[in-house]
Amino acid sequence: METAPKPGSDVPPKKDKLQTKRKKPRRYWEEETVPTTDGASPGPPCNKKNRGPQRPKNAHILKKSRISKKPQVPKKPREWKNPESQRSLSGAQDPFPGPAPVPVEVVQKFCRIDKSRKLPRSKAKTRSRLEVAEAEEEETSIKAARSELLLAEEPGFLEGEDGEDTAKICQADIVEAVDIASAAKHFDLNLRQFGPYRLNYSRTGRHLAFGGRRGHVAALDWVTKKLMCEINVMEAVRDIRFLHSEALLAVAQNRWLHIYDNQGIELHCIRRCDRVTRLEFLPFHFLLATASETGFLTYLDVSVGKIVAALNARAGRLDVMSQNPYNAVIHLGHSNGTVSLWSPAMKEPLAKILCHRGGVRAVAVDSTGTYMATSGLDHQLKIFDLRGTYQPLSTRTLPHGAGHLAFSQRGLLVAGMGDVVNIWAGQGKASPPSLEQPYLTHRLSGPVHGLQFCPFEDVLGVGHSGGITSMLVPGAGEPNFDGLESNPYRSRKQRQEWEVKALLEKVPAELICLDPRALAEVDVISLEQGKKERIERLGYDPEAKAPFQPKPKQKGRSSTASLVKRKRKVMDEEHRDKVRQSLQQQQQQQKEAKAKSTGARPSALDRFVR
Repeated sequence: METAPKPGSDVPPKKDKLQTKRKKPRRYWEEETVPTTDGASPGPPCNKKNRGPQRPKNAHILKKSRISKKPQVPKKPREWKNPESQRSLSGAQDPFPGPAPVPVEVVQKFCRIDKSRKLPRSKAKTRSRLEVAEAEEEETSIKAARSELLLAEEPGFLEGEDGEDTAKICQADIVEAVDIASAAKHFDLNLRQFGPYRLNYSRTGRHLAFGGRRGHVAALDWVTKKLMCEINVMEAVRDIRFLHSEALLAVAQNRWLHIYDNQGIELHCIRRCDRVTRLEFLPFHFLLATASETGFLTYLDVSVGKIVAALNARAGRLDVMSQNPYNAVIHLGHSNGTVSLWSPAMKEPLAKILCHRGGVRAVAVDSTGTYMATSGLDHQLKIFDLRGTYQPLSTRTLPHGAGHLAFSQRGLLVAGMGDVVNIWAGQGKASPPSLEQPYLTHRLSGPVHGLQFCPFEDVLGVGHSGGITSMLVPGAGEPNFDGLESNPYRSRKQRQEWEVKALLEKVPAELICLDPRALAEVDVISLEQGKKERIERLGYDPEAKAPFQPKPKQKGRSSTASLVKRKRKVMDEEHRDKVRQSLQQQQQQQKEAKAKSTGARPSALDRFVR
């Protein structure tokens, strides 16, 4: 309610407090608005300079279509104009921008493609695919070289003091110098009652199986010393092998081959493999190779339980056998001083190497498949190069001769001579061992009957007439293992999953050959020979002329069916012409032959000529 002003006073009438409009407080993030007239709603600030031309009130407004007529071009990502000026959150500039460089020598170690060899007369599409494959291989090798920095363990060797010979260092000194966990890996099992013994480690290096000549068979976790099974088969045991996992065990007994599980229960008795003397298991092919007294080399597929091949070596009793881990080729030593290389895909040996002037006593191949060590009755220890030359690289004469040989994962060579074990070391994994000076020497309580290095451990297992001895050999095993392939700490569930994956990736036995890299190459000789046979069979070269490509026609006459009919018609016509020409040539040759025969003197046998 307003009051009337007094006459003569210029004071405006007071408004009610409810009708007075208070000014809205402005925040610091809001822009200052221009005051408007009473009753008008405050809006955004109006700038007269930026105001465009006003349209009339009654002008018709055209609505824009939602579908644009112009093709939409994807926006390019925002590029930094000066990437060197980028800084981190702290404001400091990276002194080493970009990925860390990788040494070329390390990358070459993981490279698998030979870029020097090029495919002759390759098409553009094939060439582009090869370039993409080479780029992917190079990127993969670089990543593998970078991941090598994450490997925690490094291989080590035993180093003596100034002028000290490491061969004079005994096992007791090594056990005192190492830690408690490593010292527990050295032990002796006194089993003189059932010896001599043959032993075998599992692929993971966690389990140990051994069998005595008098029927004693046992398997245990040698790290924790937990016994898995122990039985007596009441028959002579000649050899023992783990299969693809520690759950199955193959035992070559005096008469037949038997398969046991890790509880000592007999699962199979394979009577087709009789009088077996040596066993070898090929893990990637699931093949158990057996050598017998009858001179047969037998391949048994343990995944399906069938014999893949039974090859007659024609060399008498077979008691020296070893496998090449690189290409799965079996090496057999014979009494005539030769070593033969066998594959289940061939009935004849892939190669024969004359190694000794006497019989061969032991054969071993290193993990890279490059070097082979042999020992014979002539007391010679030789190392051969298996990269195509098969020539001896080094030779050493031993006082008693070596009856057993074995290579470690790092390239160390061990030889068992009576009750003495000698170990030789080289410059590295890819170099042959030097036979000049032994690396370690150890004397046992009985003659050696079996040798094997434990995978991923610096341990050598020796089976002799007095039992089992576990020796410490620094630098023998590979320090880092692949957890997806050979994991010593895997559980039962992980082992089952690994078995399924390994069965799905099983390599066929027909692919075993000397050079596995040849499987990825094109057999040009067979391809050309097949092409010549096809030309001789047809009488012409079907690939000499380019195939007919019909031109497209209009008014619906270029359907797929019509194009195929036109192609077939032209091909039939060309075929008829070529057959007609070949027939004319044959008739011409027959006429020339008859003309030559009529000039000769007639014979009584001419009536039989057609």
